[in-house]
Amino acid sequence: MTATTTKTAPFPHLLAPLDLGFTTLKNRVLMGSMHTGLEDGRKHFPAMATYFAERARGGVALMVTGGFAPNIAGWTKPFAGMLASSGAARRHKQVTDAVHAEGGKIALQILHTGRYGYHPLCVAPSRIQSPISPFTPFELSAGGIERQIRAFIRCAKLARDAGYDGVEIMGSEGYFINQFLVTHTNQRTDEWGGSYANRMRLAIEIVRRTREAVGQDFIIIYRLSIIDLIPGGSSWEEVVQLAKAVEAAGATLINSGIGWHEARVPTIATSVPRGAFTWVTKKLRTELRAAGVNIPVITSNRINMPEVAEQVLADGSADMVSMARPFLADPEFVHKAAQGRSNEINTCIACNQACLDHAFQAKLASCLVNPRAVRETELIISVTPAKKRFAVIGAGPAGLAAATTLAGRGHSVDLYDSADKIGGQFNLAKRIPGKEEFEETLRYFGQHLTKTGVRLHLNTRVSAAELLAQKFDEIILATGVTPRNPRITGQEHPGVLSYIDVLLGNKTVGQRVALIGAGGIGFDVAEFLVTPAGHSTALDLPAWLAEWGVADPGEVRGGVVRAAPEPAARQVTLLQRKPGKLGGNLGKTTGWIHRAALKMKNVEMLSGVNYERIGAASDGGAGVSLFITFGEKRSNGTVLELDNIVLCAGQEPLRELVEPLRAAGVKTHLIGGADEATELDAKRAIDQATRVAAVL
Repeated sequence: MTATTTKTAPFPHLLAPLDLGFTTLKNRVLMGSMHTGLEDGRKHFPAMATYFAERARGGVALMVTGGFAPNIAGWTKPFAGMLASSGAARRHKQVTDAVHAEGGKIALQILHTGRYGYHPLCVAPSRIQSPISPFTPFELSAGGIERQIRAFIRCAKLARDAGYDGVEIMGSEGYFINQFLVTHTNQRTDEWGGSYANRMRLAIEIVRRTREAVGQDFIIIYRLSIIDLIPGGSSWEEVVQLAKAVEAAGATLINSGIGWHEARVPTIATSVPRGAFTWVTKKLRTELRAAGVNIPVITSNRINMPEVAEQVLADGSADMVSMARPFLADPEFVHKAAQGRSNEINTCIACNQACLDHAFQAKLASCLVNPRAVRETELIISVTPAKKRFAVIGAGPAGLAAATTLAGRGHSVDLYDSADKIGGQFNLAKRIPGKEEFEETLRYFGQHLTKTGVRLHLNTRVSAAELLAQKFDEIILATGVTPRNPRITGQEHPGVLSYIDVLLGNKTVGQRVALIGAGGIGFDVAEFLVTPAGHSTALDLPAWLAEWGVADPGEVRGGVVRAAPEPAARQVTLLQRKPGKLGGNLGKTTGWIHRAALKMKNVEMLSGVNYERIGAASDGGAGVSLFITFGEKRSNGTVLELDNIVLCAGQEPLRELVEPLRAAGVKTHLIGGADEATELDAKRAIDQATRVAAVL
């Protein structure tokens, strides 16, 4: 008799259904709301339908759209997405029909920005300007508040008419409803201000009257700010009181919101530890269950792999997990997890470069690691009947994207790199404290190379003659960059190091260091040098919470205290030729984080610097000196006495193969840093590589 074994299903908590009474969600995965820009124009609705349908097909139980304003006062910006008429609801039908055809469910997020609105018609409980908008809001009268409530109700009814399965009422992140909850933004003395019972009245009225309007068989998610991360934010007692009240008013689910947009604590950047705020959701869920309140609670923020989501659910931190950007990176996330293929997931690395940065620049969002995101109707990758033989030279991000896209379309592809592993500059990036996630992209591409059948040749510095001898149909050069030579007098001093040697650990670095160049590389190297070896706070949640001053909201209102970072490992000076703020070209949503992190480590930042000469240490020791002046007049000359100088002065493209290949008549394409090396721009490199490979 042969014994049989039953294979345990992967991720049993994550993939378990969730019974909401009137409907059942097929798993515990919520695709959280993201503003992609598709919300902001009628012409984008077909693309939005395709975008959501692809993710429904990938197995997500419930999705939430980007925010739609219930009226003009609630706009994020002039003429932003709004649902306030039956005509608009009819346009949404193509989205909901597409999702339902794929077996998915979708809710519309009702987003009223209040004083965060980037337009002159914004309104708020009190006339207090926000730090993230130049417009001072109008203070609402009692009648004006009633009109806003009615706009929410109308929007919810229209969402139901449009075929949505529910709505998410946005009550967190410092938006309109949130602004009523705290005295920081609500200084009213009428029935909408003063006591907390008055301040939370708006949220309760909106939920209660929405439920009355849409009936009992419609999902209402309330997005609750469970930790404001601003001084004077909600107390924990208030958070719990509101959670109980919105449940009693008719909410189906409570989704956790983390931090106001004006908070000076990062919440979703790559340097934030995975699941950094699930402990707060667990705290709320535990108190609600103890009080007999059984509404499902959703956790969110920096959950980007099924293993993390499974653990969060298994330890009772939540009933459901919200992941937003992970579904930009990989719409098949859930199916891959269910099939035991989580190692094939294209993981969100929380870089923000193509999603949030684009949104704040009024551009359509996308994804650095998946440039098809939000471009599904534009960037179409299909199998080709005209199969060719390609060589791709360079296994950095551009080369990996090009090779796997070509092979996935059916072409024969050989990928060459002189290094002993794939990744190129990502192998440097992943060494930066807080950028460990970049390793996930290399893991994904490693799997994808095998799956698509790319022939990989490492430790191979291939010559033009060798390539010509193999008679490839076309060749793609993704050979990357080399550090730019800044040509400073005396730079041959042994105390002057390349950023590559520093990051790879090939050279010992002393305690007093100056970095020449304050672009992305300069900031990364500064972070690397001021962080004690092995002390990345992205891998140590308690240390990260202390560094950014995040506290238990049960102990301090708003959950924020004075930051207490670890002492810097070195004394670092960051130098920039250009006048003005350092790091001006860093990401819009992450640049402030990098500057704040280095400021906490007492990094000195100097701009408008002229590098006059490098010389021996003035005391005759083993160090090095750097003589600098400032501005066009080359004034205020000073000598920096240092142990080392690190050159981070940009890059130049590596193109040594292009001329001989083109001279021989081979069709040759330049992509990535080999094409343009102004900065290490993986977003541009992967996008360009994918687009080129999609049409060859």
